[in-house]
Amino acid sequence: MRKVRLRQGATIELDGDILAVLEALYREVTLKSQLRASFEDVMAEIRGLVEQMTEDERKSYLVESLFLNSVTYENEMLDAYMRKLTAPPAKKRSRGRPAGRA
Repeated sequence: MRKVRLRQGATIELDGDILAVLEALYREVTLKSQLRASFEDVMAEIRGLVEQMTEDERKSYLVESLFLNSVTYENEMLDAYMRKLTAPPAKKRSRGRPAGRA
């Protein structure tokens, strides 16, 4: 199994498991910076990883990423739908004066 290296020296095995890559990025970039990693920091690490991958590895991880994102999107949409179904009914607001008042 091939390995790639993060800028800080940690290695990640490229076995097709995108969650392992995400966990390593989180552990090595976000946690080690005590949650102060910027967008640019994370993107630089991701670009560095992608540059070390072969074309076949990039394709494999792109497919894995699209699948994971489609499942995440689907779950978020279902969660929003379930919240809408289980939310208490909204109270109707009146549009004018209450009946019986002048």
